[in-house]
Order: sequence, then structure tokens, then C-alpha cells
Amino acid sequence: MKVVGYWPSAQNLAMAARLMDGKSLNKLNNPQFASVTQWSNLSCSRGELLKTIQIYTQMMKNGMHPDNYTFPYVLKASAMMKNCHLGELIHGHSLKLGFLFDIFVGNTLIAMYSAFDNMAAAFSVFNEIPWQNVMSWTVLISGYAKMEDLDTARLMFDDAPVKDRGVWGSMISGYVQNNCFKEGLQMFRLMQSTGIEPDEAIFVSILCACAHLGALDIGIWIHKYLDRSKLALSLRLGTALIEMYARCGCLDSAQKVFYRMPHRDSICWNVMISGFAMHGDGESALKLFFEMEKTGIQPDDITFISIFTACSYSGMAYEGLRVLNSMCSVYNIEPKIEHFACIVDFLGRAGLLEEAKEIIQRIPNAGRPFEEAVSWRALLSACCSHEQIQLAEVAAERLLQLERHSGVYVLLSNTYSVAGKHDCARRMRKIMRRRGIDKTPGCSSVEINGVVHEFVAGKKMCPQMEEMHRLLEIMNKHLDYSGCNPNLFQVDGT
Repeated sequence: MKVVGYWPSAQNLAMAARLMDGKSLNKLNNPQFASVTQWSNLSCSRGELLKTIQIYTQMMKNGMHPDNYTFPYVLKASAMMKNCHLGELIHGHSLKLGFLFDIFVGNTLIAMYSAFDNMAAAFSVFNEIPWQNVMSWTVLISGYAKMEDLDTARLMFDDAPVKDRGVWGSMISGYVQNNCFKEGLQMFRLMQSTGIEPDEAIFVSILCACAHLGALDIGIWIHKYLDRSKLALSLRLGTALIEMYARCGCLDSAQKVFYRMPHRDSICWNVMISGFAMHGDGESALKLFFEMEKTGIQPDDITFISIFTACSYSGMAYEGLRVLNSMCSVYNIEPKIEHFACIVDFLGRAGLLEEAKEIIQRIPNAGRPFEEAVSWRALLSACCSHEQIQLAEVAAERLLQLERHSGVYVLLSNTYSVAGKHDCARRMRKIMRRRGIDKTPGCSSVEINGVVHEFVAGKKMCPQMEEMHRLLEIMNKHLDYSGCNPNLFQVDGT
């Protein structure tokens, strides 16, 4: 039976399975429990989830009793299989065998119920553990954050008696994963004040927050910190740095990190291509795409979305069509709704509106209205740019059947205004008011001395708002005196 112990790093998993199948177990008079646990671990780590459950069942038939090392693997397999009923059965079995108070089993149960989005059960298990450790708090906080219940997650974080790097990391990543980037940065600063050193996962979360907020100074500080500490630039960290620099407009720095990385996967290539795309550098995006092909890295769905986006922003419609042909004929990737939306966008921007409309009509039935709406919205936006009122009305009519969104009314109203049909534009605004549809307010953020300030149209969120208004009025006066257009800095008093 000990022979199975040699297989954890072996290639021939099938041989190990044959050695540990039901018949072999039945023939053994005294099977060693440790070997079964090793096989359960191996099966779970290799994705052989069903085999893990089968081995566990066979253990029961042979009168073998699992211990606190076996249950976590089987519970993990249940979570990965998304089989809630199975997980509950194994939970009951662990209670029956007296593992209610075991910290390893308890923490895995919390993680399993969190994976099932059953936080009531997860919290119940948490309360039943007599001595929760930092892992218990970490798993519970992560579970609530995954369910977008950040208020409860923060309450759990505040209640945690000991806050190690894992507890801090779970709260920081919870904020970032739920697009609360400013709160994530604030939590990071709090952690720094305690003297706890961040790990790779925390750095990746903070770099993501910096990328979305444009907090370049903090991102540069993290990069310098990594260089000083001589930490190896892992794939995750390197990709996060590239995205941060690209989103903050520092493409040169992003490229330096990209070419410094010893290994690059498709995600890393996609992020760099996307960086060129978002800044309208279609030629560099295409050049990098061809370089990616030469290295043998297989492009995926995201790669082509990034390339199509680059073609849209750079007015490279015909190059986009050639890439589309390569995607379908060379890589056998079926265009998805996201690809169609990008294709419609770059055709529309090039003024090929009828061709864009034909593409939309060829899109397979999406099944979900918001997916089809993406393409029609791109067409409507293009019609606005090219003052094509008739086609804009067709697109708007279809959009209103698919979604109730203020953007449709605003785009159509703008189209009428650009074409000089101000009566029609006013009519659209009246319809919005009558139907109680509010325009989604614009928002922006700016980083000053490492602090991110957010601004939302119509809301006086910043305490220095009045001071800024006075400064803008002074600038208006100076521009007026010099003969420039003072409306460039029009102060919105709302």
C-alpha cells in the first residue's frame, strides 16, 4: 500500500488510480490511512474531484474512519464541484465523528459554505468553532466580500482580535474586488501604520486599485518598494504593474516592466496590448499582437477584444477586419457578443454604418437583452458622431426595447442637437423627465500628494469645492481678458 505514496509528483496518475481503486482497497486487510489521505489530496489537486469522493466512499465501506486531514480535502472537492447537498452530507458526517471543534475542518466548512454563497451557514460554523484562529476570520471576511456584503465584512474585520497579513489582505481585496478602490487604498494605509509588511496578494490588489483610480504615485512607490526588497517579479505582480502603468498613461514604464519579465503568459500580453488600445495606439497594439504570435503564445478571446478596441480608437477598420478573419480562420475562435460589439464600433467610427448594422443583424440570438444592447449602443453612438439621424432612430428604438437606460435618450438627444434639430432634442429630455429617468452623473478622480479625491457631477463631495470654484472663475476672467473662450472652464453651480 505504501507504493501510492510515491505518486504525488508522478505523471502517471492513471496508474495511481488503478492502485487505489475499489478492488484494490477491498483486497487489503489493513490499508494505511495516510496513503488514502495522500491520494485524496492528489486527486483534489489534479482536478480529479469525483475520484476524491469515490475514494472517500470506499474508505467508509472498508470501515476506515477519516481524520481532520481527510475532511478538508473532501469538503474542498464538494465546493469545487458546486455540490451543496454533498457538502452538507460530509458536514453531517464530520459532526457524527466528533470533528465539530476541529479548527482545520471548521475553517474548510466556512470556506465551503462561502463558495456556495451560504453565508448564514458559514457564520453558524464560525460561531461553533470554540477557538477561531486568524484563518477563520480571513475566510469569513472573504466570504462576505464575495457576496458584496462589505458592511458585514468590515464588521467582522473590526471584531477580529488578531489582524495578521491574511486578515488585512482579505479586507483590502474585498474592497478592490467590489470596485471600492478608494476604500481599498485607505485600508492599505491603515495596515501600513500597524507595521505589517504586505505580501504579493496585497500588492496585486493595491496596484489594481491604483490602476482604476489613476493613483500613479502610490503605484510607483510600490514598484520602488519591490525593487528595494529584491522581491522576484512574479507573473501576477508584473502583470499588475503593467496594467497600473498602462491605465495611468505611462506606456513607456509599462513596456519596460513587460520586457523585463522572464516569463509572460497570454494574460500579460493581453494587458500590454489593451494598454496600447486604451490610448489609441493601434499600430503598437497590432505590432505587439504579431510579436505575440511569433513567440507561440496562443491568443484568446480577450486578445482579440483588445485588438478590435485598438482598431476602433485608431480608425483602423480594415486592419480590424483582417484580424477578424485571422481569429476565425486561423485560431478557430467563434466571435462572441463582445467581439461583435467591438466590430460594430470600429466600423461605425469609420463611417461604415450600414455595414455595422448588417453585422448586428447577423449576431446569433444572444439570449440576454443587455448583450445585444451593447452592439446597438455602439451603433447609436456612431450615428451621433456622423449625424445619421434616421439610422440613429432605428438603433434607439431597438435599444429602448432591450433596456431602460438614460444613455439611449442622451445619445439620441445629442444626435438631434448636432443635426440642428433642437426641438427634437428638447422633446427627448421631456420624455426623460416624464418617465423619471435620470442621467447617470459623470464622475472623476485626481491624486494629489498620494491622496485620491473623487468628484461626482451635482454633488459637493470635496470640502475645497467652493475654493476650486473661485479659482475657476479667476481663470475664466483671465481667459476672457486674453481673448480666449472662457466657456472652457465653465463652472457648474449645481
